[in-house]
Amino acid sequence: MPAMTAPPSPPPDKPKSAPQKAMEKLGLVRDIDLALHLPLRYEDETRLTPIAALQDNEPAQVEGVVVDCQIELRSRRQLLVKLKDGSGGGLLLRFLHFYPSQQKQMAVGARLRVRGEARIGFFGREMVHPVVKVVADDTPLAQSLTPVYPTSAQLPQAYLRKAVGAGLARADLREILPPGCVPAGLPTLKEALTYLHHPPPSASQEALHEHHHPAWHRLKFEELLAQQLSQLRAQRERALLVAPALRARPGGLHEQLLAVLPFQLTGAQQRVCEEVAQDLARPQPMHRLLQGDVGSGKTVVAALAAAVAIDAGWQCALMAPTEILAEQHFRKLIAWLEPLGLKVAWITGSVKGKARQKMLDAAASGEAQLIVGTHAVIEDKVRFAKLGLAIIDEQHRFGVAQRLALRGKLKADAAAGPPQGGVRPLGGQEPQATWGPTVPLEPHMLMMSATPIPRTLAMTYFADLDVSTIDELPPGRSPIVTKVFTSAKRDDVIDKIRLAVADGAQVYWVCPLVEESEAIDLRNATETHEELSATLAGTAVGLLHGRMAPADKAAVMAQFSSGAMSVLVATTVIEVGVDVPNASLMVIEHAERFGLAQLHQLRGRVGRGSKASVCVLIYTPPLSETGKSRLKAMAETTDGFEIARRDLDIRGPGEFMGARQSGAELLRFADLQEDAPLLVAARELAPWLLDEHPDAARRQVARWLGTKAEFLKA
Repeated sequence: MPAMTAPPSPPPDKPKSAPQKAMEKLGLVRDIDLALHLPLRYEDETRLTPIAALQDNEPAQVEGVVVDCQIELRSRRQLLVKLKDGSGGGLLLRFLHFYPSQQKQMAVGARLRVRGEARIGFFGREMVHPVVKVVADDTPLAQSLTPVYPTSAQLPQAYLRKAVGAGLARADLREILPPGCVPAGLPTLKEALTYLHHPPPSASQEALHEHHHPAWHRLKFEELLAQQLSQLRAQRERALLVAPALRARPGGLHEQLLAVLPFQLTGAQQRVCEEVAQDLARPQPMHRLLQGDVGSGKTVVAALAAAVAIDAGWQCALMAPTEILAEQHFRKLIAWLEPLGLKVAWITGSVKGKARQKMLDAAASGEAQLIVGTHAVIEDKVRFAKLGLAIIDEQHRFGVAQRLALRGKLKADAAAGPPQGGVRPLGGQEPQATWGPTVPLEPHMLMMSATPIPRTLAMTYFADLDVSTIDELPPGRSPIVTKVFTSAKRDDVIDKIRLAVADGAQVYWVCPLVEESEAIDLRNATETHEELSATLAGTAVGLLHGRMAPADKAAVMAQFSSGAMSVLVATTVIEVGVDVPNASLMVIEHAERFGLAQLHQLRGRVGRGSKASVCVLIYTPPLSETGKSRLKAMAETTDGFEIARRDLDIRGPGEFMGARQSGAELLRFADLQEDAPLLVAARELAPWLLDEHPDAARRQVARWLGTKAEFLKA
């Protein structure tokens, strides 16, 4: 019998080039991705301007013959090339950075086509570092405007143009939507994309740049429709899932908690609690966003929801983005719930060894009815006995993938059922629902955010969510006055701190960096801590930043919370969750470097007690127009919803939301305010398309969102 030979090994994969890797990083994988990678702007290479007709500071393209090319050593080494055409004009090309090959390319006698911005001075016309192309006498001009695409350092514009052109030619751009679906007057998708990648010379640059051309409107409508279809489909899929019905009972834990709270709920809190309770009582999973301004009292709503779930015999998990915030919740919830006989577990990355195992065992056995922690809560080793409610605080601070992983993990735990040995009843009564062997139960999800979202955004980005809004602050909150100073007034601010501390107040001083950075000249937290410690002699000045060990952070916060420390220099780790009622002065240095929502969150750390509070914003001039708008908004209003509206105006919806606030961008082309009529048309069409033409709906979502559709479910 002849010896068997092994089949030949497949050839090794060819290593990817730097441009290919860069394209993958930009998400340019499919032909349709390339076709939808639209230009940032355009350059006009369709016409030539006579050199004699060049205008000062105007971009133009000229063609001429090199009459002189030499290197000069004046203040610095530079290449000077003199160009002439038949118009009688002369043009000097100046290159401060150049290669020998460029000098050779532009030798005397070469014909060059040059594009750049002309400068007309005492010594004549010149262009500095123009784009240069060697041409022949009969080299034709471009027939359409030249696109300039968003790119990266590893992806040359010429390579990207070629790749996009090839992708556009290969992409399947046939019409998916049935006749009559597209608003009247708009071109086909293929016509729209061809026009936007290669506009004719007569095209209006303003209409292209401002996205007002009908070709842009077609793309915006298609994108909005895909997004609305994806959310509607996710909403319908969720309605088919099964969750435990968690009903509040008369005299139950939530009523006991209400009785021991040291304050009365506001009307807005009562309304929101009722909305959450109604959701929990249904056998479909709640998927609700609870939003409210800083200090509006979202934590107590979460605690009451947890009490309902626990009283019905189920566990609750609360996940927060930082250990400081998680610990704030932990302390509050222990104070409220442990007197009622409930066990609260604490799981974060800093809890190690036997203490960690004890908490894991308490969660897995059901001994702990409420589990509080950071993203460590979703690690593989963490199991729950009967998880009925998951609460995610500051949900936009978690990546979309993390939130999807949380849902997937909880569903997996539910499908696995209770650990061997059974589950002891939680909350003192038998569970109202049981683990089914064939139908895994989904937990209810309550997501919280202190970054208010304007109604138009909530309706679009969160169309698959129910949104509850606490639009009323608890009584007794002191108003916050916001003052804006230049860095030249910094010493005066320190003098004010000295007076405030002498009067018994506590002060936050927020810096954007921990240590000095050569790239960004910002006063850092460690330097400021040293300076204030020396200037405010006899005053306890602390330092808090994200690189500190968790135990050190906790020790500093404990000192500040107890009043033993008067001044806390910190980075943005204090942005959310820190609650020190005696703190009445907030100083934010380099305020121009912070986003508007972040400034508002930081300001919300003061004004939590009865003392009149002040927020001081220190900026370093000159300010950009965006910087001016942010600081002006901060000085004019303390209303978080008005801040959110202005932030939307400044940044636009895409940047305001990110990928549902963390992840891949979902609306690249549409503007929710400007394109409201297109949004209305897409929202009205989506249900009909999903019901009557499900295949077209599926293909529309796949074309525009691909795997990004998953982000809409988080």
